[in-house]
Parts: sequence; C-alpha cells; structure tokens
Amino acid sequence: MATDTQISRTVAEKFVERLGRQDRDGIQELFSEEIDWYVPDSTALPWTGRRTRREQVAPYFTTMWSHLAEGRSKVVLERFIVDGGDVVLLAVFTHTAAPTGKEFTTPVALHLAIEDGRITRLHVYEDTLAVAEAFDAG
Repeated sequence: MATDTQISRTVAEKFVERLGRQDRDGIQELFSEEIDWYVPDSTALPWTGRRTRREQVAPYFTTMWSHLAEGRSKVVLERFIVDGGDVVLLAVFTHTAAPTGKEFTTPVALHLAIEDGRITRLHVYEDTLAVAEAFDAG
C-alpha cells in the first residue's frame, strides 16, 4: 500500500508534468471539489487571488497563459520536497509579458496539500511586484 508521501509525490509529479504541457483540464482534474488556492493578489494581474472550487482551476491557467508570450517561458524546478501530504516545489520562472514584451524572472515556491489523492491547497509565493512591473507598459 502506498504511503501518503508516495501518493503526494505521484500527484505532484502529475501536476508538474501537466503544467509543462499546459494541460489546464488535466491539471484541474487533480484538485478536490473544494480547494484553498492563493496567488498573491495584484490588480494588474487578472489571474491572481483566491479560488475555492475545482472548476476555477482551468480558467486560472487559461487567463494566465493568455497574458504570457507563447513559447517564451522557462521553468527551472530546483527542489521537490515531500512530507506526508505536503509538497513544496521550489523553482525559478522566466516569462515574457505578452502585452509589453518585457521578460521577467522570479523565484517561486508552490505549496501543495494533498488529501485522498487530490490537491486540496495550492499557495504560490512569488515576487508579484516583479510580475506586475513586467505588465506595466510605462
């Protein structure tokens, strides 16, 4: 029988793999019906903020990806830490803001909580100011 840590690692690996393929529906199916989702809020970034339902996951990615220049993103996964139902992904994201053409790089930590084989929490820790500044045409 798989341990919580093994199940959590498997779910997180599926999340990362589907994220890399930009499979928004595949990502969404990994989540529980009720979720605790938080990306630091910015009025300049329409995809940020809280989400509480599975059906809000795919639209998050659709909105975010539509604001990034296609084919100009790079994600470097630096560390993958799993402890029971908690998974922390440490990475560096480099993207280009589609509206301005500005490239930005930010270290990112994602904290996933996994229960019964489903993601129940996703909290993102990133330099939202650096991201917002890339979208500022000024």
